[in-house]
Amino acid sequence: MLRRTAMFATTAAAIALAAGSVSAQARVQIDFWHGLTQPLGGMLEQIAADFNASQTKYQVNASFKGAYPETMVAAIAAFRAGNSPHVVQMFEVGTATMMAARGAVKPLHELLAETGVQIDFNDYLPGVRGYYSLVDGRIMSMPFNSSTTITFYNKDAFRKAGLDPEKPPTTWAETRKAAQQIRATNAAPCGLTTAWPTWAQIEQFSSLHNVPLATKANGLEGMDTELRINSPLHVRHLQTLIDMTKEGSFKYGGRDGAGDALFASGECAIIHASSGFRARALREVPGGAANVGFAFLPHYEDAIATPRNSIIGGASFWTLQKGPNQPRSKDEFQGIAEFYRFMSQPAVAAKWHTDTGFLPVRKTAFEQVRTTGYYQQNPGADIPVRQMLERGDTTPNTMGLRLGNMPQIRVVMQEEIERALQGQITAQQALDAAVQRGNQILRDFERANR
Repeated sequence: MLRRTAMFATTAAAIALAAGSVSAQARVQIDFWHGLTQPLGGMLEQIAADFNASQTKYQVNASFKGAYPETMVAAIAAFRAGNSPHVVQMFEVGTATMMAARGAVKPLHELLAETGVQIDFNDYLPGVRGYYSLVDGRIMSMPFNSSTTITFYNKDAFRKAGLDPEKPPTTWAETRKAAQQIRATNAAPCGLTTAWPTWAQIEQFSSLHNVPLATKANGLEGMDTELRINSPLHVRHLQTLIDMTKEGSFKYGGRDGAGDALFASGECAIIHASSGFRARALREVPGGAANVGFAFLPHYEDAIATPRNSIIGGASFWTLQKGPNQPRSKDEFQGIAEFYRFMSQPAVAAKWHTDTGFLPVRKTAFEQVRTTGYYQQNPGADIPVRQMLERGDTTPNTMGLRLGNMPQIRVVMQEEIERALQGQITAQQALDAAVQRGNQILRDFERANR
């Protein structure tokens, strides 16, 4: 009898397992590729899991496909092969490329109109909404993990160097002096580093100082744009980094987010990095969360008395067709739209902001967080939002950028900056070469997308 009961139990378990499998397969499957490493990747995948648990019709399958550039390459290859994901997370500098990908992309405004899903984009931060919209305001992709660059600093290193840990540097003169003092006192092996070198030291730098990165409002007004990153102020700034490298107060940490590790390990006392680095910094910096300080990016006070807003980075979600001349089904599009509606909820945006350090992309999300007292309990958590919103109205130089094949242009800029930091060429030669090579990339993009 016991053996027979065990057999029935085993059979029942098998039937239940099979039923669950059938139920999962019966859902409309939505493949979602993202480019976030841990811990951010796990947090994003949890949002997809929460959506799956909230209803029974759709199943979002989230998977990591490498860093942003690798995810972009993988998605393009998959589309050409007729097997693209339904949704891909694309970093902000891929926006112009995605907008020009006619036939591959399902514009968000079309998706929402066809599915009847409503999302209040007037509630989104203007700098976020505008970055992913056409000139006429029609939105093309779903904003989510938007960030900006801020200053992180190690309070313990500041104390050891005799610096006030509650008064971070606000100008480049103060930043260099602090980095020099940190090295002179051996408070840390490295004074200053940067993550995402071109984003932090060229793109954000241009916006803060209200100088053009490129003509045509940094490309937002047309593809016939040209780079302007070899201006006297840009050259001056690169020369400052070259001089700081020679004196040992600045350490180049590598391309993209490679420099993050230098601050997380405690090696460098100051870093200019994405606000989305907050979660990792609080978890990994020696001494714990209380040892991490936050501040606005520095500026050259003789170049601009009051710096302007920084611009967003991060990524948005793009809806893809399956392949060339292979549209999605109505059910698939409906599932994608419902997923977007779920993640657009202010409560979701607010939790993502407090968990990660990314911007609260919705105004109501920001207000929800503010009213809880979170910013009082977590000093510095509001720095990214304030740096975006407290600097007056945007100008053609501070609205963002939309340059074709910008990932390739970033590679060119990084190559030339690295040559200058290594002493192979001057700052002027490096930025002149970056402009010449970058403009050729822009012309190639313009010809291909007329």
